[in-house]
Amino acid sequence: MTVTNHAYQAVVNLPFAPVGITMSQDRVKGIDYLTPVQQEYRQNIPGVSRVIDAIHAYLQDPQRAFKLELQLKGTPFQLRVWKLLQEIPCGSTMTYGELAEKIGSGARAIGNACRANPCPLIVPCHRVIATSGLGGFAGERGGEKLEIKRWLLRHEGVL
Repeated sequence: MTVTNHAYQAVVNLPFAPVGITMSQDRVKGIDYLTPVQQEYRQNIPGVSRVIDAIHAYLQDPQRAFKLELQLKGTPFQLRVWKLLQEIPCGSTMTYGELAEKIGSGARAIGNACRANPCPLIVPCHRVIATSGLGGFAGERGGEKLEIKRWLLRHEGVL
């Protein structure tokens, strides 16, 4: 589906997928993986260019940390999980179970929080894997979304 109503403040085609960027003032509110390739655009509002520049910097050097203001909305549990995700270093992974153990929860709850992550890529849920294999990504256990996870992990030197 091609975005024609400018539901996003910007749409950028990246090597692994087009992304739609949603902003609230100058904070990132959401990143959505889109398909197929989209017509790129960016609205002239504060922060959009900084977000796009940060994404392109990550593509050039995956070790470069995102230093963006986020406006994450979720439950207290989801916010705790998303904070932990941001602490997983580039080039590293953790299993759902390892994250669950860190916060005294279950692996399934971690997976649900990852699925609800409004800012994948910036809040790197792709670095969370199953005990055996990649696990899922963005609520899918295969297909295009899992290929995005594979691409990102390869880009970071994990696969």
